[in-house]
Amino acid sequence: MLSSKTQLIGLKADSFRHPLDLEATKALKQIPGIDMMVRNFLGPVAEQLFYVENIASSILVGENQLPHLHKLLLEACHILDMEPPQLYIRQHPAPNAYTFAMRGKQPFVVLHTSLIDMLTPEETQAVIAHELGHLKCDHSVYLTPVNILILAAATLPNIGAVIAQAIQAQLLEWVRCAEFTCDRAALLATQNPKAVMSVLMKLSGGSPTLAPQLNLDAFIDQARAYDDISKTELGEMVKATRTAQLTHPVPVLRAREIDRWASSKEYESLLQNPKLEYGSESKTVGRWRNW
Repeated sequence: MLSSKTQLIGLKADSFRHPLDLEATKALKQIPGIDMMVRNFLGPVAEQLFYVENIASSILVGENQLPHLHKLLLEACHILDMEPPQLYIRQHPAPNAYTFAMRGKQPFVVLHTSLIDMLTPEETQAVIAHELGHLKCDHSVYLTPVNILILAAATLPNIGAVIAQAIQAQLLEWVRCAEFTCDRAALLATQNPKAVMSVLMKLSGGSPTLAPQLNLDAFIDQARAYDDISKTELGEMVKATRTAQLTHPVPVLRAREIDRWASSKEYESLLQNPKLEYGSESKTVGRWRNW
């Protein structure tokens, strides 16, 4: 699998970071006191809580434990030019994957069994690489502890609830923007846009039985109909309301975005020179600004 791919030696996060991710991260850091609370107070608590819970209830992948998944992890890390985190597999009926890390600590990625059950090996590697994107871009330093901050603030009377609501809205916007970046990491690792888009399709309506029957071209066509909603003011309002409380952009548009980026000069240039940095893509920013 690795021999036909380009290793992206020297790849930097800002080389593939989505511009909306950059904007949202800057906005999140401007919340008064949040950086100090995350790193100095909530970080150590979250680290112990999630690490102990995870290691007690999941399977650690390695050379002697599910080695085929361990190989997919090592290959993706090799291509993305990063150190491998721990990879755990957890029994769970809801297809999902997530990442946890604090600076200077052991990061880990968790995949649910129900997700692996409906994916091909290449698609599984796309999911692993997506999670590696969170680590490469340092997303996880904020993600888990800030969720704890929201829960803590929500328990306070009056003003605490208002603060929690404001932070949650800004956090959800940031998380949605970060997902675009991590989809790009999945593409860089697999170097196959259809593998990334197929994962999104199966997350939308797949199962071990239905997944092999799904049509990727038809799924991509769905996005065009969804795009047409933006042509009316009412449609735009419905889309904004639909998205406001989501942690991820809707799958059909994530697929369209990765399809566009896969055919861009930026993506092709990165395969030739992964140290290049990009900071604009103004047309893409405009297209996604209403999410």
